[in-house]
Amino acid sequence: MNKNVRSAALSALSVLAVLFLVLAPAVPALAQSSPKPIVIHPSHYGLSRPLRDMVAEDPYGPRMGENTILFLGRGPALPGASGPAGEDKALQREAGPLVGTIPGLNFEGVGEIDGVAPPDTNGSVGLNQYLQTTNFHFAVYDKSNGNLLLGPASLHTIWAGAGGNCGNGSDGGDPAVVFDKAAQRWVISQLAGGYGSWCMAVSQSSDATGAWYQYEFPSGGSLDDYPKIAVWPDAYYRSTNTFGNGQAKACAFDRALMLTGGAANEICFQEQLPVFSLLPADLDGSTPPPSGEPNPFIELVDSTHLGLFLFHVDFTNPNNSTFTGPTNITVNSYTQAGSIPQPPGDGTQLDSLSDRLMFRNAYRNINGTEYLVVGHSVVAGSVVGPRWYQITDPAGTPTVAQQGTYSPDSTYRWMGSLAMDQNGDIALGYSASSSTVHPALRYTGRVPGDPAGTMESEASILEGTGSQTGGLSRWGDYSSMSVDPIDDCTFWYTTEYIPSDGSFNWHTHIASFKFVGCGSTTPDFYLTDTPPSQTIPPGGSTSYSVTVNPVNGYSNTVTLSLSGCPSGATCSISPSSVSPPYNPSTLSVSSTSSLAPGNYTITITGTDGTLTHTTTAILVVTDFTISATPATQTIKKGGSTTYKATVAALNGFGGVVKFTVTGLPAKATGTFNPAQVTGKGASTLTVATTKKTPVGTYTLSITGTSGNISHIAKVTLVVAHHL
Repeated sequence: MNKNVRSAALSALSVLAVLFLVLAPAVPALAQSSPKPIVIHPSHYGLSRPLRDMVAEDPYGPRMGENTILFLGRGPALPGASGPAGEDKALQREAGPLVGTIPGLNFEGVGEIDGVAPPDTNGSVGLNQYLQTTNFHFAVYDKSNGNLLLGPASLHTIWAGAGGNCGNGSDGGDPAVVFDKAAQRWVISQLAGGYGSWCMAVSQSSDATGAWYQYEFPSGGSLDDYPKIAVWPDAYYRSTNTFGNGQAKACAFDRALMLTGGAANEICFQEQLPVFSLLPADLDGSTPPPSGEPNPFIELVDSTHLGLFLFHVDFTNPNNSTFTGPTNITVNSYTQAGSIPQPPGDGTQLDSLSDRLMFRNAYRNINGTEYLVVGHSVVAGSVVGPRWYQITDPAGTPTVAQQGTYSPDSTYRWMGSLAMDQNGDIALGYSASSSTVHPALRYTGRVPGDPAGTMESEASILEGTGSQTGGLSRWGDYSSMSVDPIDDCTFWYTTEYIPSDGSFNWHTHIASFKFVGCGSTTPDFYLTDTPPSQTIPPGGSTSYSVTVNPVNGYSNTVTLSLSGCPSGATCSISPSSVSPPYNPSTLSVSSTSSLAPGNYTITITGTDGTLTHTTTAILVVTDFTISATPATQTIKKGGSTTYKATVAALNGFGGVVKFTVTGLPAKATGTFNPAQVTGKGASTLTVATTKKTPVGTYTLSITGTSGNISHIAKVTLVVAHHL
């Protein structure tokens, strides 16, 4: 849910959230397990018509009012996490080699049609489709080419005709979607409009555009906020933060019945503070956990511990269900992160949401060894970075096999999501930003042979071109990394970005990639370029190092070619044909002054017969403008006057601009205060004359210079005998 319409009045639920914020820090840091399960029956369940038919009738549905903000119900301060935690022994400062992945698709997702911000982007990959959700909408894409198959359409369309709160034509937000790989079904959820209940649906097939089984579960008078869902052999599991009745709630749904549209009960355990933001384990891969193993829920406990609970459900005899824990898992000490800076806009900073673990808690069984991978945002030296954990034996003696805080430079990284493929390769996607970097989509990862606790150098999915402004600090509740069920190797990641400075103009993006060698022994190659992004002014030049990386004994010659060189620039690669030992080629880019500011993608293609692979180099062109006011000033000789010179940044420009003025009359001086600005800003030009300054009209040229680029603003000065 997490809603607050920008108005003077707070809803009753918002008041509860505010009271919770005030009172939560005073709650003793004690965890307890609920002694009795709560059995909840569905209010409605039924069979929908195919979504493709219903969407045609109601493609968008009602939107919330413009300028609606999804507000955050925050949890208790973590004991010991709000102050300094000492040196982060898991901190990784070295970038390492470029992450060894082959890029797949890279395409736009749902844009801002919700009428709210932020979008709470979520998504998952199925057999042939990718299903993405934002707060009030969903879309289905063909995963082979990224083409839109259905939508964007209102989420409530999935429950159309069901009646009740879920079928009444409104949406409550906080959606989540996962793919049940064993049953080859989609599972989706959202808060009901009005928040009196919770909506869940299971597709009848692997086709997300087809018919769904519809469910509505009452919330019992509480607000079940921030819901997360997961697939396990014995049940579908859910976690929520409840306002009005304790804090964290853990629930299980009868998966066997829901796969056939039966009246499946929900069995819940209501926890009390400080238990907060639990995450159920979501099954990846084709190997299930041992028969009868309970689902491991996990949470942050304090600055040195994770807490693990085990949920055993019995739908035949609900009183036999148990939710036990927590088992404290010791981790390297960390400090809870603060806000995230952006390039100069209006000073708005972004919420790191560091008080909770990020979706998903991904489970995998590899040759009998069970793993969880999960993470959150922490202080990383002077910035913020994603802390990640790989935990083994979650249902036995849970142990941190390895952990790390990825922070190779001065960029802030947050809102991460993790998953593991069949080889044990781990991928971590996140947002990246700083005072000079617009929020971007990036990822890193590691293979089992990498040094423990380290990730490889990051790759760029999309570099942002705008900052979130207007005091809107929220940057979603989560992002989503999932693993393709077909090859069990390809990762799919989605999150948001801002195309230009603004508050309610978010976009989303979807990208896929896989680690080289996962699931194959065929000789092959992949391309990498370093660095993934370079920034120049118009008229500037730069270069990238492009490397052919052999896999499984590959040793052929690869021919390199380029596409996407922007107008106003020349691009070349040398050498354009490489053979073992595959020394790097150089991609050179030279621009003219006519090259417009913007982000350009240059595609490098490597070809060997029928083998073709690509990588992309991002060229970021920044610039500035200068203006001056007023256009004309008139003074008496011997007097003085002022002009205001203003520098505006284009596409994240962050350079130092120095001011000079020419065209002054004789016996006159011009001084600037300040003499220079960084990125953007204003300076006051004071022009002072003497009694010997000639009377006349003068054109003054105010020049701003940064490196090799300069821009001029002209004003008029009139010197008179008298006024």
